[in-house]
Amino acid sequence: MTTQAPTGKDLEMLRAKAQADIQNLRARVDGLDQDSISLILEEARSHYAWTDKPVTDEQIHRIYDITKMGSTSMNSCPARFVHVRSKEGKEKLAKSLKPANVAKMMGAPVTTIIAYDLDFWQELPKLFPHEDRRKFFEGKTEHIENTAFRNSTLQGGYFMIAARAIGLDVGAMSGFSNENVDEEFFAGTSIKSNFLCNLGYADEKALFQRLPRFEFSEVCRFA
Repeated sequence: MTTQAPTGKDLEMLRAKAQADIQNLRARVDGLDQDSISLILEEARSHYAWTDKPVTDEQIHRIYDITKMGSTSMNSCPARFVHVRSKEGKEKLAKSLKPANVAKMMGAPVTTIIAYDLDFWQELPKLFPHEDRRKFFEGKTEHIENTAFRNSTLQGGYFMIAARAIGLDVGAMSGFSNENVDEEFFAGTSIKSNFLCNLGYADEKALFQRLPRFEFSEVCRFA
């Protein structure tokens, strides 16, 4: 579906509102408090074991509503999400996992497949109505793949932060066969899997000590 781009006075009003909205946001909030930063990143952990407390439909919808607002190139939004929580879905997904990851996935209330649609660029008239950008992708297989993979990975990061922000725990996984997941969940489509993310309320007894990180001076520089 093509969205008509605003023009003239309508465009001026929308731009003025966008600018005012950001100014108002900055007037209300100039940064997150330390506890919020700790919750989403600084003290957050990847989890491997889970309690049986369920994740609700409302929570999953809320995570997406936050995630979808994150920036992607040309507002392309190539990520697609499959929330696996049924017994049948979990059994299908288990076929693709390395043995060490099966229990982690089966114990989680929800395992989300973060995927990407190689036909994302055909939706650009809706998502980027100012100019038809499809010509930058048509027939360019490598560019399509790179853009979809890069931006769906970015959206997967937004997804994890959003889940933590509403009080859930996450555990991302890459120890699986993308080919098997694609065959089980996306056969006959233009969608490919990127990575998996377990969602739920963690059983902290499975945690071990935090692993080392690089210091600023080891990996950062100014130019």
